[in-house]
Amino acid sequence: MIPLAESEIRRSFVNCSRGEARSLSLPAAFSRVDWADQDFFGWRDPKAPLRAYIVAERDSGLVGIALRTASAGRSQIRAAMMCDLCRTVHEAGSAGLFVAPVAGEAGKQGNTVGLYMCGDLACSAYVRGTLRPTVRPQANDAVAPAERIAVMMANLDRFLNRVTAVGAQPGADEGLGAIVH
Repeated sequence: MIPLAESEIRRSFVNCSRGEARSLSLPAAFSRVDWADQDFFGWRDPKAPLRAYIVAERDSGLVGIALRTASAGRSQIRAAMMCDLCRTVHEAGSAGLFVAPVAGEAGKQGNTVGLYMCGDLACSAYVRGTLRPTVRPQANDAVAPAERIAVMMANLDRFLNRVTAVGAQPGADEGLGAIVH
């Protein structure tokens, strides 16, 4: 991923107000991000832990989306869970449902789309093997990192299309988990 400036990140958001984008908190280690190892930039807001953000490069330019997740006490899931982006399996509590308001008028009316993701949004590190999940073995262990990256980015692209209302909405049998390796 190309190195991003704070101002570029704040301008990229498509599903929140300019004021919300201005007030979001970047991670404390933002100045030390290794952009070469990022396929997209994702983080939890250090001042509002139920908020998270993803910024990705697309053909049309940078696209940032604001996300929300349930509080830790509200989740009743007690089993391992797979991230729908990078296909990493996590122990209970290390992944969860993230919900994004749809961009535009539909989002203002309360419409959202959701996806199960790594709780730390470190998908790029998981697919590259620089961060290892505690659940071992992983179904994707035998798949080359380049292929895992391609699958992750295709899954992210479909999710961003749903948030930005680009293209058709997937039907019940063609969800984001359709690409499995």
